[in-house]
Amino acid sequence: MLSQEQKKQFNEILEELGENLDISETQHKAIEKSYEAVGDWLSKEDSELAPYNPIISPQGSFRLGTLIKPINEKDDLDIDLVCELTGKKASWTQADLKKAVGDRLKAHDTYKKMLDKEGRRCWTLKYSEAANYHMDVLPSIVSNNYKVLLENAFSDIQQTDVSNLAIKITDTKLLPGYYIDTNPDKWLESNPFGYSRWFFNRATLDGVRLFSLNESVNPLPDFQSQKTPLQRVVQILKRHRDMMWFNRTDKDDKPISIIITTLATEAYNKESNVIEALTNIIPKMRTYIRDRNPITGAVEKWVVNPVNNKENFADKWKEYPARKDNFYDWLDNAENDIKNIVASSSRGVQSISETMKKSFGEAVVTRTFSNIGNRQRILTEQGNTRFDTKLGIVAGAVNAIKPHNFFGNED
Repeated sequence: MLSQEQKKQFNEILEELGENLDISETQHKAIEKSYEAVGDWLSKEDSELAPYNPIISPQGSFRLGTLIKPINEKDDLDIDLVCELTGKKASWTQADLKKAVGDRLKAHDTYKKMLDKEGRRCWTLKYSEAANYHMDVLPSIVSNNYKVLLENAFSDIQQTDVSNLAIKITDTKLLPGYYIDTNPDKWLESNPFGYSRWFFNRATLDGVRLFSLNESVNPLPDFQSQKTPLQRVVQILKRHRDMMWFNRTDKDDKPISIIITTLATEAYNKESNVIEALTNIIPKMRTYIRDRNPITGAVEKWVVNPVNNKENFADKWKEYPARKDNFYDWLDNAENDIKNIVASSSRGVQSISETMKKSFGEAVVTRTFSNIGNRQRILTEQGNTRFDTKLGIVAGAVNAIKPHNFFGNED
């Protein structure tokens, strides 16, 4: 059991680790500028889509503030976007809507060159190697009163009814409906904005608002250098997953982020620091994987979408049993690794660093401890006797820093 001082210091390490997993503010702004430019192009007056007021909004980890750098920082970041149209031509099927969005992107000299082959649900724009990201654009339909509903829904973070934020999306596997259904009520439904509302409601401490309303009504998170414990836990768990699969060949069967995020969020109990949140969340995650009996009578594992109880995020586990086995294997490893990291505290900072490198990577852990050490050195040299909120300790005289026994003794 960790003392309060140990918890403060462990929290510092995990906060710093999270910051080193974050994309930079420069990258964040570049991504925003890129998807806003796409939205501008889709909505120009000469666009076939213009009458339906297309808006581009991020979904997934970029919206949630849980995006992390890839282990190889030269690899692409995957940015998920939604193209929201208010209405459509009465004759348009899913295939027609998808084609209309794709044709408009192809009409742009630059986007035409960046466009990848058509995906199951999205169009993908591949940016330059220097940019290090690609964007998946999901065409969707919203109701005529959607913007009013969205504005009202986000005006109060405690509101829990988010069903009216659902959108209708295109999916090439919904056959034959993909080519014949003109009524969006028959299309696949998704609710990425309702999900983000649920996530932020769970993540927020003391009513702190993590986003700001903008002119387009759709709230987007600002770049956050300080994040909630839940956001940091999700980032840390995703990094652990990425490390575990870094050199494996079965990357398609690794645990998916939406399952990790959902289970971690369900298990979160408003802990106010990262170390307590992490150590409490991991053992509880299994309890939110439910057994359900489908029509066949065979038990299936469900990770329920919190804003659509008819959707199972683990629906592929039945078709690909290795994915279920891999998830439980990863979760066992994550729990054991965190226990080992905490236990290493009695052996000093070097032991903690070496133990963490196995789980999160040598470069990012080395940078984490280097940054902490530099801050401590500067504070010591300045002779400050103030409470430093970044360090979580009282920084002052030289003997306040204990280089060989960073954590003291365990309780």
